[in-house]
Amino acid sequence: MSTALRRTIFLVLLLIAWEAGYRIFGWGWKFPSVSQTLQAFYDGIVHGELLQAAGASMLRLLISFALSLAIGTTLGFLFARYRLLDDTLGFLVVSLQTIPSIAWLPFAIIWFGLNETSVIFITTLGATWTMALASRTGIKNIPPIYLRAAQTMGTGNGFNLFLQVMIPAAFPHLINGVRTAWAFAWRALVAGELIAKGAGLGQLLQDGRNLGDTSLMLCIVIIIAVLGTVSDHFCFKKLEDKVLERYGLAGSKS
Repeated sequence: MSTALRRTIFLVLLLIAWEAGYRIFGWGWKFPSVSQTLQAFYDGIVHGELLQAAGASMLRLLISFALSLAIGTTLGFLFARYRLLDDTLGFLVVSLQTIPSIAWLPFAIIWFGLNETSVIFITTLGATWTMALASRTGIKNIPPIYLRAAQTMGTGNGFNLFLQVMIPAAFPHLINGVRTAWAFAWRALVAGELIAKGAGLGQLLQDGRNLGDTSLMLCIVIIIAVLGTVSDHFCFKKLEDKVLERYGLAGSKS
């Protein structure tokens, strides 16, 4: 039995159990049935509110994620190359990673206002620290002989060494960091949109809560899960598989 077939059977059984649970336990408005959720999907797509919210959220997410990759990878390089920075600023980053990014939203509102910039700010924070630590670990684990050989061939110690040698050599670690950072960015984004103004999945989720529309709320949760899973599977996992194959590590995967 193929993986796709097993997953299909599992989803069908899950839907059956879901509908049965709704009818047997009488969840009422507290948790919607399958048919109510499908109707909410249909209405949201026909009226365009789900598509508009998903598009706005994805745009914010991509901007924030690009910023976090650039900032986090740069910080990781600096931590790996300079002991003083690693012992000071690197230690601070480890501490900052334990703080939920939504905790910075009150500051973001004071600094930037209740707008797009605040959401992008906390979403960027949600992924930057994870990316910084992942790139630091990846670069620190590069065999020193790679760096010495590259320097002997004329790359020097600056940007060329970072771009041509360190990034490719650290890529197996970096891709794991990218996948984790993507998940953290999603969490921060939705949390920020719950409070900020404007279109977005988080704001639509808040509207559903205000209206007591659990069908709409569940639709948003499902959309977030689907977007996150699809992007991880068809983008990051494919890239990871290629990297593992390139470095001869594919056989070690279970």
